[in-house]
Amino acid sequence: MPKQPYSEQIQLQAATYQATIVVDYFNLRLRMLAYRGNLFSLLDKVNEIAVQHSFEKIICMAKYEDLVHFMARGYMIEAMIEKYFNGSDAYFVTKYFTNERRNSEKWMEEDKIISDIFKGPQDSQPTDTTFLIRKATPEDAQQLATLYDSVFQIYPTPLNDPDYIKKVMLDSTIFYVAVDDDVIVSSASADIDYTFFHAELTDCATLDAYRKHGLMKKLLIELEKELVTNGIYCAFSIARALSYGMNKSFYQLGYSYSGRLTNNCYIFDKIEDMNVWMKDLSRC
Repeated sequence: MPKQPYSEQIQLQAATYQATIVVDYFNLRLRMLAYRGNLFSLLDKVNEIAVQHSFEKIICMAKYEDLVHFMARGYMIEAMIEKYFNGSDAYFVTKYFTNERRNSEKWMEEDKIISDIFKGPQDSQPTDTTFLIRKATPEDAQQLATLYDSVFQIYPTPLNDPDYIKKVMLDSTIFYVAVDDDVIVSSASADIDYTFFHAELTDCATLDAYRKHGLMKKLLIELEKELVTNGIYCAFSIARALSYGMNKSFYQLGYSYSGRLTNNCYIFDKIEDMNVWMKDLSRC
């Protein structure tokens, strides 16, 4: 019997609407990435699919002018990203199907992390390092899979599979890595959307022994340069709300905090809330 995929991207088409959705089996959620047409009919269909799979959450990237329609169907705003849709803003609107998925036990702790980070400077420069920073190639897939498998007990995508890494590299994902003696010790990626011209900075991982060298900031800076070269100016990231270090890195690199997604995905060792950070690279 074939193994069920982590997720599947599906095109919904009907007489009155079209949409791109991700049926996310691993994280028990449905994500709607883009849509047009009759929103009420579309949301009925999306709800039907979520119930069919016993999902616990729906996430939609909504346009500002449609917010009232989403709210009329029980959605709430959790975060936003400026200029996500070819220069127009997008809003994370969510709908929950269980109280357990809706409620977060760590919310106050995560609020304190953000509050503490905001007390520091936003223009901290990355530390100097002698480690090689370079763009990854498909030949690095096995090492990258080993790195992600070492850092995360659980991850929302199968990054411990080198074939999956090769596939996303061929699609639209750029990886940068830090190397010590030919061993990849840190990595981050940019998942580029060439339809709406934005990119998510994601897949950030560093081996424990190398976390004091400021490698992640250097990787993110190199990814930003690559994005600008490709004409991508809307950059954002979704970081573990409990990770002081990752949230601090984005803050110090000039990203703006723009909301938190409750119990968004399974990562590290459990389901976690995720903070949204955004940056307009055209202003750098």
